[in-house]
Amino acid sequence: MSAASVYSTSWIMDYASVDLGWSLAGLKMFTELEELIVDNNLLGNDLQLPRLPNLHTLTLNKNHLTDIEALLEHLADVTPSLEYLSLLGNEACPNQLVSPDKDEDDYQRYRYFVLYKLPQLKFLDTRKVTKREGMEAQERGAFMKVVKPKPEASLNEAGSESHPLPYSPLPRGSRDPMTHKGVFAKCRYIYYGKHSEGNRFIRNDQL
Repeated sequence: MSAASVYSTSWIMDYASVDLGWSLAGLKMFTELEELIVDNNLLGNDLQLPRLPNLHTLTLNKNHLTDIEALLEHLADVTPSLEYLSLLGNEACPNQLVSPDKDEDDYQRYRYFVLYKLPQLKFLDTRKVTKREGMEAQERGAFMKVVKPKPEASLNEAGSESHPLPYSPLPRGSRDPMTHKGVFAKCRYIYYGKHSEGNRFIRNDQL
């Protein structure tokens, strides 16, 4: 494979800015692979790596990764020896350089979550993992997951617009004609006078 370089028993593959026309699953033939660079390759959340037990360095910069939790769970399963990981330039990595709307707090929360999922990491993106940061990640990382709102269900699925219910100010129980309790009757009293109807109940000594 022309893009791969062999150094003794170590494999280093650099596919940065290469339009991969083949699946990364083909890497299963290289079980001794230690470093893999696949920057700027339009890789998305469907990324699947084979099990690479010796891989210690992985860079996935400038791809289309958005689901950080799914990615980390996959890497924890297939790259148990991973020590260096870089995800800069992906939406999953809220770095201020590529996401102006994010701040250092957002990025630190991301680091805690990544280190909680991959506690063996020694270097993340451009910074070394300190002992204190690693301890903080184990204590707080589980609560640093960024929860994104789910897309609203379509109106047709919800049924609220396709079959709107008729408006009624009455309680639902009183709308059933079989259980209707209303009474209709003729009024036997009609007041004709130039005074207020209410004054009829007020005696002169109360005025």
